[in-house]
Amino acid sequence: MSSIAMAHGAPRQASTFKILAAASIGNALEWYDILVYGYFAVTISKLFFPTADPTTALLLTFGTFGVSYLVRPLGALVLGAYGDKAGRRAAMLLSIVVMTIGTGLMAIMPTYASIGIAAPIFVLLARLLQGFAVAGEFGSATAFLVEHSKTRKGYFASFQWFGQGLAAVLASFFGVILTAWLTTDQLNSWGWRIPFFFGMLIGPIGLYIRKHAGESPEFRDKGPATAPVRELFTLQWDRLLMCIGTVVLSTSSNYIILYMPTYAIQQLHLPQTLGFIATLIGGILLTVGAPFFGHLSDSVGRLRMMVAVSLLFAVSAYPAFVLLVANPSLAGIVGIVCWLSLLKAAYSGTLPALMAELFPTATRSTGIALSYNVSVPIFGGFAPLIAAWLVAVTASPLAPSYYLIATSIISLIVLAIISARVKTS
Repeated sequence: MSSIAMAHGAPRQASTFKILAAASIGNALEWYDILVYGYFAVTISKLFFPTADPTTALLLTFGTFGVSYLVRPLGALVLGAYGDKAGRRAAMLLSIVVMTIGTGLMAIMPTYASIGIAAPIFVLLARLLQGFAVAGEFGSATAFLVEHSKTRKGYFASFQWFGQGLAAVLASFFGVILTAWLTTDQLNSWGWRIPFFFGMLIGPIGLYIRKHAGESPEFRDKGPATAPVRELFTLQWDRLLMCIGTVVLSTSSNYIILYMPTYAIQQLHLPQTLGFIATLIGGILLTVGAPFFGHLSDSVGRLRMMVAVSLLFAVSAYPAFVLLVANPSLAGIVGIVCWLSLLKAAYSGTLPALMAELFPTATRSTGIALSYNVSVPIFGGFAPLIAAWLVAVTASPLAPSYYLIATSIISLIVLAIISARVKTS
């Protein structure tokens, strides 16, 4: 039956480009919206969370950003299990439809000046809606990618972060153009909405591509799972915990990079455009670097690469911020963002394949989705808030480096446990 299905659908043979595009475009939409919200946090805080204290407004903005992630474990269980039962493609189609709705709501959202307290409430609802939708995206799309290749799992799975890198390039590009060409009044009045309207265009394109992508061969051969959630919690809970730990450094570094435009404005007193230029270059590095390091992990081993990168994060984060604070300039902000983005590409480009290899086919979508969406809200979604809070409490602009060091140590310990207990590479 498998050969007949291959003859008619041939998703693995028909087009590698279609496979990679179908899986990565949803992740790109997810991160595009997240990055736009984070990059324009200062503007959004003024429009939706106005208070007498700008710091309080910013903390409310990032707090809403973080709270929206609390719904993601629920979405991961629902959509992850759906991906293991109905198929990776079905889950990917559902998630991108709801994601597009969430992005559209942000584009048309009235401000506090127009509708009062309802404005921040509606922003929160939009974030919760999208948080639920994207929860299953990473699990189903990663499973879809790795199940299309037996020998190049690292390379195929790395396109999850190719999509994220591309999203960073697009979001940063809008940040550079809008902050450079528009006045502050124009940006606050209507300019900030342009990136969200553009994001609405990604959804239909992704939906079209996914409709014409076949199911993964491995899922078709194994068939739908019967009780993936129960099996995950009763038989594979230890793998779930290990998978959560591997995501910690990936998500903390990603959100610290997202925080950098705000950091450049608030702590270094640099023009907003400089922060966006830095993240634009960093996004290019992630876009190009993730597939390279994913390919490299297929030959040198995933654990070996990720351990080395974790160590580099731990020893270099503090000196990097020291140099930046001592040199608050375009060169300084570009330098640290590029270094963090390069390390991020090396770690995260390898991560999805490692996560997929921790779970069998029957629970892969659920296991990846849940572990990712437990770790991201805790260590990622609140990272900008934690970084801003650490800076305020310690009165030190070096405080974000403390968070990076702590999370790199956590992931390093977990990788050592995996190396001792599970042969994955």
